[in-house]
Amino acid sequence: MSALLSVAGLRKSFGAVVVADDTSFDIAQGEAVGILGPNGAGKTSLFNLVTGALSPDAGRITFQGQDISATSAARRCKMGIARSFQVPQPFGGMTVFENALVGAVEGAGMRGHEAEAHVLAVLEDTGLLAKANIRAGALTLLDRKRLEMARALAARPKLLLLDEIAGGLTEAECTALIDTIKAVHAGGTTIIWIEHVVHALLAVVERLIVIDFGKKIAEGPPKTIMDSAEVKEIYLGVDPDV
Repeated sequence: MSALLSVAGLRKSFGAVVVADDTSFDIAQGEAVGILGPNGAGKTSLFNLVTGALSPDAGRITFQGQDISATSAARRCKMGIARSFQVPQPFGGMTVFENALVGAVEGAGMRGHEAEAHVLAVLEDTGLLAKANIRAGALTLLDRKRLEMARALAARPKLLLLDEIAGGLTEAECTALIDTIKAVHAGGTTIIWIEHVVHALLAVVERLIVIDFGKKIAEGPPKTIMDSAEVKEIYLGVDPDV
């Protein structure tokens, strides 16, 4: 079966700083894949390349068999690629419902009652329905993160990119968020998740990709990757000889 997303030989640098160094991987339809790496490894830059916020210096990004390397970010969203941001970026003066409606209208091209019904369903799925009429600027951190995901899901993505969505949450909040992400994935949405809260990531994903200085250094089943001496040294700071 062909990959939903294929990244091949991706390169991107800003002067001497390399954020993607010949990066290649495939994501199959229905997968949940985690991306690990230390701060500055190039994880968010990789998302920016996949979503079109950055243009690659070399390499190719293919989505559903179509080369999208030069496709605009807006067009990629309409094609089915949506994301959350590490720092929530809601429209603070708009309600929760209105924020999600932006995703349905601009991302999924929906209108009228169809868009409204879809948004209400997404808010229910993400635990925000009771807060639909609250201004986004008044939400707690957990609910702002839920709203990031809801707005992305309202665009009806085939591929959902989550960028450190569990960061800054309490243990109870993190558990609630994991349950929501599991439900989204169980519904058939393909997920790529960048996360430093490793136990949250491992509760959801079926495969891990580890990058460092923009280069993929490991890929495979979560247990195999977490037991890797190289990964422990680079990501966890553990000396493999100790």
